[in-house]
Amino acid sequence: MGELRADWRLRLRRGDASGPVCGAGVLVDQHTALTCAHVVRDPDAVMWLEFAENRELQPVAARVLPGGWLQDAHGGEDVAVLRLDSPRPQARPAPLEPRLWGGMEVSATGYAEGFDTGMTLWGRISGASGERVQLDAATKAEVVRKGFSGAAVCTRPDEGRPARVVGLVVSWRGDMGELLPETNRLAFSYLIPVDRIAELSPVIMELSSPDAWDHGFERRLDRWFEDPDEDPVKITVVPSDSGRDRSLRHRLHRAHVVHRGGASLPDLTGHALEHIAFPPGQFLAYWDWLRGIKHRPRQVSALAPGSPPTVLVDGLDAEPDPDPLIDLLARLRECGLRLLLVFRHAGGTGWNAAYDRLLRPALRSHADTLLERLQRAEFDRAVRLGIVGSESLGTATETADRRQAERRLIGDLTDPQQQLIQLRELIATLRCDLRRNRGRA
Repeated sequence: MGELRADWRLRLRRGDASGPVCGAGVLVDQHTALTCAHVVRDPDAVMWLEFAENRELQPVAARVLPGGWLQDAHGGEDVAVLRLDSPRPQARPAPLEPRLWGGMEVSATGYAEGFDTGMTLWGRISGASGERVQLDAATKAEVVRKGFSGAAVCTRPDEGRPARVVGLVVSWRGDMGELLPETNRLAFSYLIPVDRIAELSPVIMELSSPDAWDHGFERRLDRWFEDPDEDPVKITVVPSDSGRDRSLRHRLHRAHVVHRGGASLPDLTGHALEHIAFPPGQFLAYWDWLRGIKHRPRQVSALAPGSPPTVLVDGLDAEPDPDPLIDLLARLRECGLRLLLVFRHAGGTGWNAAYDRLLRPALRSHADTLLERLQRAEFDRAVRLGIVGSESLGTATETADRRQAERRLIGDLTDPQQQLIQLRELIATLRCDLRRNRGRA
């Protein structure tokens, strides 16, 4: 089944954060949301967007984006594109699906009176009704009602694939004109599909295109941020104004320090020092060393407690002279910080230096660290099982010894590219060995 909760499902209030709940909305990127124009009422109105299914995300004010008032006098279009007053990159945006077909099973979550925390209704896509699409419910009690306007109409989630948003709830209609669907003889829900909204809004056209996001890249980045055993230096190419670039924007907040190519190196130094547990009274000594003004302190301090901090360099090839930045990053590596280096072009300024002075040394050091951990883990397990006494290694570290021999062969390689390939393979193998050893504990 898919995720139970979704960051992108929004509950809307009109006027201020304590105003009445007036409908629903959909977050489509960190700056942008969709709802119905009749929910907003006035193109100059201020709306409050609440992340009803993720309390860790703070509510935010939003206003209609210039060109985002998509309403006609005949009731065909009824959409407002909202611009958040401050972005919410921590929230996962809705995956938009422009394809729609009859019989598709869908759901919508709205905030009807008495259900401010949300209620979900199911139905099936039926036929077209002008620019709108009819949504048939199994019973009249499952027809949408006031409080559902602007809600995402979602596909049924598949195993391993999240629900996709195919449209917005815009209205319901009963044949007798009664206030509730149940008191009419016939009642149906209506939505406006994503592909129609995209025709009206260039912003949504771009966000609903197949290349709007790079989800594989997102998964790799998330894994790198979440797992400290991933490579301590990661180099990636992110072309500007691409889907991969948009995916990166939603993850900048995960780095402890973000440095943009060409920005102030003293600022980077100051922010990085906030994450290094240098001895009392040694701030200036570390500052001068990191800046390359004085020699390395006698003992480089460990990191502050917790997961290793990360430094993300956004556009290293925008640095006019990359050498001072790479020197600073190498010293931060000595302090244990992890580095994510983003280039806008493969082979750009600083490319070779980043590989030679940052990536390869980091992978060599990381392989050695994993080897030490594997050797300790194997020996400790052998002692616990009584396979070997604490006074003798014997064959207790057989796997680690074999990996150590592989590591020595890699050290003898003279081709830098081959060495890089072999190091990555060894690190992947060591991580598997460590997981296997933990499973046997």
